[in-house]
Amino acid sequence: MTSFPSGFFDPLPRILVADDFDNGMSGWLDLRPNFVAPGFREHSADIDLIHWGPTMLSSATFAFGGTHGSASGTYSLKISSRAAAAPADQPPVAGSMGLAIKRLAVPGDARRLRIETLLAHKVEQDRPGLGVDDLRAFGMFVDLQDDEHRYMPGVRYVNAVDGEPVRRWQYYSPTDATDEEWSYGADGWHKAGVDPQWFGERGPDGSTVATTWFEDGEQHLIYNESDDKLNWTPFSLTVDLVNRSYEEFRVGGRSFRFPDGAHPTLAPAYNDIEGLLNPVFFVEADTDRRVSLFLDSVVVSVERGEAA
Repeated sequence: MTSFPSGFFDPLPRILVADDFDNGMSGWLDLRPNFVAPGFREHSADIDLIHWGPTMLSSATFAFGGTHGSASGTYSLKISSRAAAAPADQPPVAGSMGLAIKRLAVPGDARRLRIETLLAHKVEQDRPGLGVDDLRAFGMFVDLQDDEHRYMPGVRYVNAVDGEPVRRWQYYSPTDATDEEWSYGADGWHKAGVDPQWFGERGPDGSTVATTWFEDGEQHLIYNESDDKLNWTPFSLTVDLVNRSYEEFRVGGRSFRFPDGAHPTLAPAYNDIEGLLNPVFFVEADTDRRVSLFLDSVVVSVERGEAA
């Protein structure tokens, strides 16, 4: 078990992993296609997953500020896009996102799940001025499957759209889209509600057919006064695994309430992944400028108990 800055974390009783990136990648890697087609080609070309930005360990070194380091050491996990973006109401284009995933399994009798991190968001310091409004969104979800459903509870911070500030949180919610509509007209293997970070019709305000804005969800997260200053913000999402519903979301000094019974889309179970527990963090560009999400450390914890 690795150490972590406990003052920022409030884990459930059983800690599954405590990933301090000073100790390495800890199993986090880019989210890439399944290379199972003939010639080891990707299984589907509906969305270009090959050219997403890279996930890496970073000392957060900047041209003017020097080496920033992490909240509790030298290295953080840096998730970056490339210098590309589509309009907010269009599907993501190649390179416009960066994603990091860790692949785990739900332990027996787990009833509640909590994902916590310390995060910071930044835009590449490649031109004068402040780049905060060149980052469209970032967020986190967890890919879960039990014996009946695959579902992906998560939250997304819409920071800016078309260069205009938004600064609002939304959560993944049920969609009535068909599988074909969900996959942008492709008759593929994707089920509606799966991979909501890039599938599903999008709106010009930064919303999607599988997101709901939090009531009173506006929050001005710390970006600071230049593109080379990191302020580490605590983030925590708690999910009720028994009811497949949201329980609690906290970020910075705020707690956000979900409507009673709020939950993501419940897709049919896929083959050979029962018990899946895969947390994912992502970042999205709003312009042709590279954007990044930094994670100092990640703690995944559960509470166990007998079913009622």
